[in-house]
Amino acid sequence: MSDRIAIDDAAARRLLRLIHDAAIAASQPAAIMHRHVPPPPAGRCVVIGAGKAAAAMASALDAALLAQWGAQVPVSGVVATRHGHAAGLPPPARIAVVEAGHPVPDQHSLLAAQQIVAALHGLTSQDLVIALISGGGSACMEWPVDGMDLDALQALTRAMLESGASIAEINTVRRHLSRVKGGRLAALAAPAPVLTLLISDVPGDDPAAIASGPTLADATRATDALAIIARHRLPVPEAALAALRAAPPLPPMRGEHRIIASPRQALTAAADCARQAGLTPLILGDALEGEARELGRAMAGIARSAQTWGDPLRAPGVILSGGETTVTLAGGAYGRGGRNCEFALAMTVALDGAPGIWALAADSDGIDGSDDAAGAFVAPDTLARAGAAGASAAQALAGHDSYSFFAAIDDLLITGPSHTNVNDIRAVLVA
Repeated sequence: MSDRIAIDDAAARRLLRLIHDAAIAASQPAAIMHRHVPPPPAGRCVVIGAGKAAAAMASALDAALLAQWGAQVPVSGVVATRHGHAAGLPPPARIAVVEAGHPVPDQHSLLAAQQIVAALHGLTSQDLVIALISGGGSACMEWPVDGMDLDALQALTRAMLESGASIAEINTVRRHLSRVKGGRLAALAAPAPVLTLLISDVPGDDPAAIASGPTLADATRATDALAIIARHRLPVPEAALAALRAAPPLPPMRGEHRIIASPRQALTAAADCARQAGLTPLILGDALEGEARELGRAMAGIARSAQTWGDPLRAPGVILSGGETTVTLAGGAYGRGGRNCEFALAMTVALDGAPGIWALAADSDGIDGSDDAAGAFVAPDTLARAGAAGASAAQALAGHDSYSFFAAIDDLLITGPSHTNVNDIRAVLVA
């Protein structure tokens, strides 16, 4: 950054929010959907989908189809999104939007899956199915195998989220305990061709892992799911385990898929924004995983090194990263806060008031875990202000109560649903 621009606390927060918002804007379905409209089919078009971005994707697609195809092709369908994530969007005229549970499936999730399956009945080879898939679809749309009722499904989901299992492990289990995941929706659409448009929230952008791949099969087997269940001691009813042991392989891959927005694209937009503001950007990677608190401590060390030695970048600059960390709960009472708030709290503790370092860690969908915050800010005076407010960082970190800690000093980032989902966006500003 040029010498004429001072980086005080207000300027640092402004820059971090600007960088974060640039990443979100680059990932909006309304900005990118028109580039991915296929040629019109001879028959009709049925749109299905699930995920936190599904409502925004459906709204953008309906408008793009009308603009590029006209009204001659019949368009219908249904998508499922998280409760509240359709608010503020222009509703698609020809595609129904169902709101359902997340991160734990609810009765609406089951109804959504059944409506989506019903929309696929009676298709021909002259028709076209467009599937709109984004992160969160695993919970928003679900129809479990025999032996798993809603109560068992909810108990399993909570246990997986608290176990420390990776998102890949969680989705493997979900995929093999579901009637609508692992390519099964694409199989139900046959003989109609299927085009899957994806917004990626998974490390590595494996298309079959996004929302557990309802239209895209992968190479995992039921035995992989059984091994994960055993390793993490997950509560799966015996009847469902028996169904897994007897399960046939997942259906083969059908149709075409395109990733229309991804964590890397979002971080690239964030880096461009930082560069335009005069900062030197460094993208560490878009697939950083592990315990949120451990990554927070590591990031504090990287920021200190940059400030002291100019390595891995020279100040003033911004260190960008994405991916999906985990928060392992060992049981007992614990507080509020998702993985980004916990990352920020651990980084705060590790920095211990070091001057000239600020950070913002946030979930790109606008919801960090199940609370109303997207994430939190870190500043050199965070610990001092928290102490004055009677909040203990050490106690909050030990009790997984990061939300309450940052709420006490008004350092939560609250954006509401963003209408996209490209995983976590972390920016560390080093002056």
